[in-house]
Amino acid sequence: MAIKLTLPDGGSLELEDGSTGLDAARKIGPRLADAAVAVKVDEVEYDLSRSLPGGGRFAVITAATDEGRHVLRHSAAHVMAQAVLGLFAGATFAIGPAIEDGFYYDFDIGRPFTPEDLEAIEARMAEIVAADQPFERQDLTKAEALELFADHPFKSEIIQAVEEAEGAGGDTVSVYRNESFVDLCRGPHLPSTGRLAAFKLTRTAGAYWRGDESRPQLQRIYGTAWESQAALDAYLHRLEEARRRDHRKVGVELDYYSFPDELGSGLVAWHPKGALIRTAMEDYSRRTHQSHGYSAVFTPHIARSHLWETSGHLSFYAENMYPVLELDDEEGYVLKPMNCPGHILIFKSRSRSYRELPLRLFELGTVYRYERSGVIHGLLRARGFTQDDSHIFCMESQVGAELQSLLDFVLMVLRDFGFDTFEADLSTKPEKYVGRDDLWERATDALRAALGNAGLTYEVAEGEGAFYGPKIDIHVRDAIGRRWQLSTLQVDFGQPDNFDLEYASAENTRARPVMIHRALMGSVERFLGVLMEHYAGALPGWLSPVQATIVPVADRHHDYAAVVATALAAIGLRVEIADGDDTVGEKLRTAITHKHPAVLVVGDSDVASGTVGIRLRGEDERRGVPLAEAAAEIAALCVPPR
Repeated sequence: MAIKLTLPDGGSLELEDGSTGLDAARKIGPRLADAAVAVKVDEVEYDLSRSLPGGGRFAVITAATDEGRHVLRHSAAHVMAQAVLGLFAGATFAIGPAIEDGFYYDFDIGRPFTPEDLEAIEARMAEIVAADQPFERQDLTKAEALELFADHPFKSEIIQAVEEAEGAGGDTVSVYRNESFVDLCRGPHLPSTGRLAAFKLTRTAGAYWRGDESRPQLQRIYGTAWESQAALDAYLHRLEEARRRDHRKVGVELDYYSFPDELGSGLVAWHPKGALIRTAMEDYSRRTHQSHGYSAVFTPHIARSHLWETSGHLSFYAENMYPVLELDDEEGYVLKPMNCPGHILIFKSRSRSYRELPLRLFELGTVYRYERSGVIHGLLRARGFTQDDSHIFCMESQVGAELQSLLDFVLMVLRDFGFDTFEADLSTKPEKYVGRDDLWERATDALRAALGNAGLTYEVAEGEGAFYGPKIDIHVRDAIGRRWQLSTLQVDFGQPDNFDLEYASAENTRARPVMIHRALMGSVERFLGVLMEHYAGALPGWLSPVQATIVPVADRHHDYAAVVATALAAIGLRVEIADGDDTVGEKLRTAITHKHPAVLVVGDSDVASGTVGIRLRGEDERRGVPLAEAAAEIAALCVPPR
């Protein structure tokens, strides 16, 4: 029986039964076959050497694509595991997936890896690649697989979990071999190790098995793999640039914030300059929300535990919440992980009419979430943080217009902070959820329509929605091309049901509102962390905690420096005078290193003529500039949006 394939361009391809993906690629063209690393039939990926299952939509996966790099990196993880097990007697291994820009594998060798170990592993990997060992797929019964991996407890546990999940209907697992090495894997893989063109091991870290702190701690090796040495070199350059921009390093050097051990993991202390930045961000948020029809509210940091039972958080989100607090023999209280139940209670505090809808509530609300110690990452992943959180209560007929307005609002805010490249994910119903299926479908359709109307391209993230509703996540690209998830919009039919929310309709009947959850920055902390890395600490003038530094050449110029400072402060600029004992050159270097937008130098001629020397960020110094002219230039650089 012939295999009939539909090609991406709409054409067709017919092959003999038993043909492989490589056969199909060769029939399309030899250059495509040379570039191929795997194929897809009806979105299911197959090794090039594997017989095609039958007809369907067919595509060739090449190395220089996201899907192709995933295959490269998955294969590189196997080669790394092969090298580790060959070098370290008694070593065992756990899981080794491809991840964004790389791969990792978790091992137990009885101790941490050293830098010398990584060098030896890389060298052995190079030998395996040079040997051009073919990857060969084999299906085993679960009993055979358990026997094969009897000396590897983590693999055995994975096989048992597959057996429990699939039940009696699934009685085989797949493995991949290259020479004496074998690994449990679904595939696909490169045809052979020799196709692994460029790779690099980057770092090690401890990692608990299954992310559970009560389970064994393993040693994780991270690496990256690319389709060419040039692509690898470009990535390593980006990695070095990312290290230079790391907000934890830059922010501490600039004295914006710190992460004291005494406070606890995942908690930040804001220093005076950092607090100025945060205040500027929050003031912007308040202004823009007020001008877009939102009403500011405040809700407490703790609430009775039964509130979180009603909302479903204690059933669906408990692992991310702190334990119930027992206070004065009363019912337990919980530190809030989200602001939504408090806003729901404000809506419910009195009778509501359709004339009040949409009701848009806004809060800069601090929340607390238990994050595993291994994922905490400065401002980007914290345990206490403040969200620019809003909840809109509206009629179902208003949902489409509200979502369209919200998407416009989101993109406006992100542009105001300097981002101009946007991507979106539409996250659908997860396995554990609250609410009726038909309401979930309506909510998802509303989000999909809003994305279409906004002209935003998006990917569907199946099963990644919140437990109470589907959502849109907006991602940006920073200055070095990294993707960051920032803003989110969620349509929720479930919580209004949970809390029995009602409003009086135009027909004077009781109707159920729809609730839209929405955060623009996501959290003030995370947003600033992304901004710090995007701008490498050189924040836009309106966010800079010091907008102008005044450097007197000598002590006799201090009085005039104070006059200049007063003039700048009078037009709303944040100013400091460099009046320490350092030399003028040292003071200038400090101001430039601290990334202040403007540095003014004042000497004898400036005192006499009412001028300044001015150096704007990224420009050369100009001497003899009239004070009023310099003030206007600096003010223009520091005007807040809107």
